[in-house]
Amino acid sequence: MKKILLSFVFILVSMFTFAQTTWRVDHMHSSVNFNIKHMGISFVQGRFDKFDGTVSTEGANLDKAEFNFSVSVESINTGVEPRDKHLKSADFFDTEKFPEMKFVGVAVSKGKDNTYTLKGKLTIKDVTKEVSIPVTFGGIAKNQQGKEVVGLQAKFTVNRLDYNIKYDPTGAGVAKDVEVSLFFELAKQ
Repeated sequence: MKKILLSFVFILVSMFTFAQTTWRVDHMHSSVNFNIKHMGISFVQGRFDKFDGTVSTEGANLDKAEFNFSVSVESINTGVEPRDKHLKSADFFDTEKFPEMKFVGVAVSKGKDNTYTLKGKLTIKDVTKEVSIPVTFGGIAKNQQGKEVVGLQAKFTVNRLDYNIKYDPTGAGVAKDVEVSLFFELAKQ
């Protein structure tokens, strides 16, 4: 009887320990930003105003987390309407054919302190490539409503030519490399 009771307790504890937890992007406290060199002398900054994403974890542990994010390319915002219209055209993102960018994380490895390397598949337009993204885990806290939230930050560079964004292929006017900065606060579901 004692063995049965101990087995039951072990199974119950295991269920709670390894329970899948889903975290969803809190749009009010998150942003998807980019920075690209213009004419080799200055920078253009922008953001995407519509995006969504989830992270599924075993408890609060990121080691085996699953990441799924999407960005509405139509929501690009550089603060200059004619430029935004051009970026939505076939010269750049071709939002009529490719309205969304996607990222699906396939593996996570722990680094020092609160850093991780997230490996996954990034899809922009009609191209999907494997990428490695350094992620900083900001921690877990409770928000004003008493819900648990987690903070994540990532910064990485993408070569736009790798994703068929071929306008100015020399990179003289619009650089080839785009710096991406992601700031996410995700709420426990």
